[in-house]
Amino acid sequence: MSTAASDLAELLARVSAGDHAAFQDLYARTSAKLYGVTLRIVKGREIADEVLQDSYLRIWQNASRYAPASGSPMTWMIAIARNAAIDVIRKRVHDAAAAEIDLPDGAADPERQVIVQDQLGRCLGRLAAPQLECVVLAYCNGYSRDELARHFSAQVPTIKTWLHRALNALRTCLEAA
Repeated sequence: MSTAASDLAELLARVSAGDHAAFQDLYARTSAKLYGVTLRIVKGREIADEVLQDSYLRIWQNASRYAPASGSPMTWMIAIARNAAIDVIRKRVHDAAAAEIDLPDGAADPERQVIVQDQLGRCLGRLAAPQLECVVLAYCNGYSRDELARHFSAQVPTIKTWLHRALNALRTCLEAA
C-alpha cells in the first residue's frame, strides 16, 4: 500500500473511532476527487454537492467497515460516492416516471400509486448502472443520442440499442408485476 493510501487508511481508522479532526483531514484530502466522481454521474453542481455531503455522511457512519485487505481507501470511498450518485439518479428516474403515471379518471388512488411506484422502483433497480444512467440522461435530462454517444464514448447505434434494451427490460418487468 502506498504512503498516501496508508495515510488514508489510518485516517479512516481514526474516523471509525469518532475522531472529528481525522474526518476533517480525510475530507480535505479526498473531497475534490469524490466531487469529480459525483459530478460526472449527476451532471449538476447543486446535486453533486448534496451527493458529496451524503457520501461523507456514509463514510463517517461506515468507516469501521473499511478493510485494507479489500482495496485502497480511495477506491472504497469512490464506491460509496458512486453508489450515492446512482441512488440519486434512480430516484430522479423513479420520480419522473411516477409523475407520468395517469391513473384512471384522474382519481388519485394513493394505494395504487404506491404499488405502481414500488414496481417501477424495483424494475429500475434491475437495470445495470450504465443502462440506468443512459435512460436518465435521455428521458430526464433531455440528452440527444449524439450527446449520449459522446458522453459514453460509444457509437449512436450502440446508444439506440442500450435505450431500446433498457426500455424493453422496464416494460417486461412492469408487465410481469
